[in-house]
Amino acid sequence: MLLTAINAIAVNAQQESTLAQLFSADDIKQNIKFLSEDGFEGRAPGSRGGELAAKYIALQLKKFGIQPGNKGSYFQPVDLIAVKANPDAVLRVGDEKATFDYKFGEDFVVSTSAQRERVNINNELVFLGYGIDAPEQDWNDYKGNSSDYRGKILVMLVNDPPPTADDPDRFGGKALTYYGRWTYKYEEAARRGAAGVMLVHTTESAGYGWNVVETSLGGSWRYEIERAEGDTTPYLRMKSWITEQTARRIFAQAGEDFEKLREKAASKKFKPVNLELRARINQTYEIKRTSSNNVVGLWEGRDPDLKQEHVIYTAHWDHLGVGKPNEKGDSIYNGALDNASGVAQVLALAEAFSKLNKRRQPKRSQVFLFTTAEEQGLLGAEFYSENPIFPLEKCAANINLDGGNFYGRTRDFGALGAERSSLENIVNRELRERGMRFSPDNRPEQGYFFRSDHFPFAKKGVPALSIRSGSDYIGKPAGWGDQFFKDYNANHYHQPSDEFRDEWVFDGMVQMLDVTLGIGLEASNVKKLPRYNKKDEFARAQPDRR
Repeated sequence: MLLTAINAIAVNAQQESTLAQLFSADDIKQNIKFLSEDGFEGRAPGSRGGELAAKYIALQLKKFGIQPGNKGSYFQPVDLIAVKANPDAVLRVGDEKATFDYKFGEDFVVSTSAQRERVNINNELVFLGYGIDAPEQDWNDYKGNSSDYRGKILVMLVNDPPPTADDPDRFGGKALTYYGRWTYKYEEAARRGAAGVMLVHTTESAGYGWNVVETSLGGSWRYEIERAEGDTTPYLRMKSWITEQTARRIFAQAGEDFEKLREKAASKKFKPVNLELRARINQTYEIKRTSSNNVVGLWEGRDPDLKQEHVIYTAHWDHLGVGKPNEKGDSIYNGALDNASGVAQVLALAEAFSKLNKRRQPKRSQVFLFTTAEEQGLLGAEFYSENPIFPLEKCAANINLDGGNFYGRTRDFGALGAERSSLENIVNRELRERGMRFSPDNRPEQGYFFRSDHFPFAKKGVPALSIRSGSDYIGKPAGWGDQFFKDYNANHYHQPSDEFRDEWVFDGMVQMLDVTLGIGLEASNVKKLPRYNKKDEFARAQPDRR
């Protein structure tokens, strides 16, 4: 194996390979600190600060000797349309006898895919359970005639139906499937002709508090890829989240018990329930059209027969920009961990390839993709996957970095999606050579595999990994790292407080990059392109591979 010759490793003693010497902890630190400065104004797509960040990334690639990846340019423009909801809007729910008003931000948030300034909603409400049609699970919440949900506002629960004692592996058991993601529910409802969707939020089901929903959707700019003239892709006029308390009140207005209907929705026998209420909202939106750039760089492989194939590394450079102030009056969403840290790591990988001597250079080419508008629904990665610069059927792997390890070295290493494809063998070999072990997803119910830029590649059949920090910290007691995850998720995720911290350390990040570079090198040198396992859900989309 190539890396056996590269790395002088004692298998039974944890240590970094010689590849770790290619990374500078100080350079990584300075890039994270710089990109999360207030001057970048939260790096929103299309904003001055966001495009300055994209240009900075391109300059770094040029400095490392990485070639422009798009016909002589480092940029792949993505045409976007942004909408911002009027926060003074009121949602009125009721029937001919009585209506109840709900407050924007406090009780609900709303956006639209209509891509226009005014959207009037006056439509019937139908409770559709989990809003899933999964033939392989013998599950269909869209029972009845198409008229039962066409033109309606569909109220849905997020996540998958829970497993039962008789069917403990239903919808992946504890693990969240794509059917449970809010993106799927919106997409399926639009395909069915619904006018809109209301998703019922709970912290447990969503994996984050209402504060995240409110700051991400409540009065902030929401972006979509601009539809071209003649595009017939179905869309929703109303995309809304409501609090659990709001859901309970609406169901009570309909004379229904929310808890009882939620219980019924957990059965495949569940049928949609017309709540005999109408939702009314005369919503106005600010509209702006903009173009934002994916940044793409290329490092050519050394093998003339294989350099047309590639490994692609992804990290999103955007964050939420300027939004709702926190209690300290801070309105800049700096996105230091999410995802200045991922950008800094992919830049470090790009520089590392430029430092490798000729003997160590990969056979296949390396593509470095820094995406825009990830926080808006993986839009930059989605655009690239639909308009690839380098053919996806020749992509050996996608390796995504979203976040990083700021707390020290670990005995383990995470790579979401490794078990889905033959990349698992590569990951495990690299870890064995470093005396480390693989850490499976310890929060499968959060559905992280569907929440970052590797997912559009997976949907196209490209074997994909999302690199995650380990959790078994050297010199620390068991569970020590969990406190940081809980604190970040509760207090800093998608909040202005995701800022650079002087107490962060970077030896764990260098360790992660050491392993990641090893994985990328081996994926670049194996004889056959990696493949999804035959029974994996993404194998069906897999392009022809040798």
